[in-house]
Amino acid sequence: MSDRESRRADRRRRRRRNQIISYCVMAIVAAAVAAGCVIGVRAAAGAVREKQSSREAALREVAESSRAAESALAESVVAAMFEETGTEEETSSAYTREDALSDMVEDTIAGMTLEQKVAGLFFVTPEQLTGVGQVIQAGDGTREALAKYPVGGIIYFAKNIQSADQLTQMLSNTVSYSPFPLFLGVDEEGGKVARVADALQLDNTGAAAQLGSAEKAQSAYETIGGYLSSYGFNVDFAPVADVLTNPDNTVIGDRAFSSDAQTASELVASAVQGLQGKGVSACLKHFPGHGDTAGDSHTGAAETDRTKEEMESAEFLPFRAGIEAGADMVMVGHISAPALTGGDNIPASLSEDVITGILRNELGYNGIVVTDALDMAAVTDYYEADVAAVMALKAGADMVMMPENFEQAYQGVLDAVQNGTVSIERVEDSLRRLYRVKLRGRLEE
Repeated sequence: MSDRESRRADRRRRRRRNQIISYCVMAIVAAAVAAGCVIGVRAAAGAVREKQSSREAALREVAESSRAAESALAESVVAAMFEETGTEEETSSAYTREDALSDMVEDTIAGMTLEQKVAGLFFVTPEQLTGVGQVIQAGDGTREALAKYPVGGIIYFAKNIQSADQLTQMLSNTVSYSPFPLFLGVDEEGGKVARVADALQLDNTGAAAQLGSAEKAQSAYETIGGYLSSYGFNVDFAPVADVLTNPDNTVIGDRAFSSDAQTASELVASAVQGLQGKGVSACLKHFPGHGDTAGDSHTGAAETDRTKEEMESAEFLPFRAGIEAGADMVMVGHISAPALTGGDNIPASLSEDVITGILRNELGYNGIVVTDALDMAAVTDYYEADVAAVMALKAGADMVMMPENFEQAYQGVLDAVQNGTVSIERVEDSLRRLYRVKLRGRLEE
């Protein structure tokens, strides 16, 4: 039996035991009350022939005796039942916040249809969801689209943002229309990638490379997290955890904190703490590291020839630091890293060697893995939308970001689950990771 199955069985045993105890105690209490009533009636009947003071004293004595007997009997039965369960069961009988969260997650997943489970693995734009050319509000179209495709997350861009009130209302309405908790995300790194700050003309916190210290990084991302959460966002696709090892890399450039891995690691960890301290999930990107590439995966293939040993001593370090800081998400990029994939040029976002082999098993990451946008040319030039989505999930990703054709990708994944290419267990494992983050705040409400 796996650890997860053991924990579930333990929770079920606790619930059954507590129910049995409750039923037994109620039965004992009822019997004791009934017995007390009979004794009381008899005592009262005899006391009619006595003085008023003697009658009242007798009734008090009977009532106290009945309550004492009731309490003692109930306690003895409950104690005996706990003794029978043994020391190990007694130790694990406390119902913790972790148990409560796990039960909430399992109950949510159990209430979903297969179609809803599959839709929950997608992170899409509002345009992909609704079919509208430019979404600036959430009305009946959004409501109907979420009823048909209850996606796991929606990502917004500058074109979706016109004013603070409009943004807040749009996000609030969207959440109210979703049948399940929803991720609302945006790329808000600071510097040249600041969708919200630029659209609303907020003070820009500056590019990552300009921050220079852990204290400034944490402060900057606290600021970002503060205004994002105020509008309704709960995910920021930041910070960039890439190390700028190639000075010719213009795609990353000053979006990286540093060309020094140790410095980048310190600032990445601080950025994660700043964001998540404001209730906004951080997403480290772009694993396994985009800092060495010269190509741009938006427009074509991007490859690094770095060895695994080189990447372990540089590229992986900020990701390790961000993971240790508690980052809720890691985004896997479309970089080809043949040294990590046995010489294959497959994008990291579709590679089991990279996602499961390195990120999960070697770096020990158990949080949410999301792909970079699958509508980029590094993917679309080589794979159909449905094929890429299925490959990403089989590789170990939990969420498929912005496929080139959402409906095609959704149907491809649904077909793959129905024909066994992707197991339902694999889908539900991802949903557990998603809902542990989505539902944890409910424990504090």
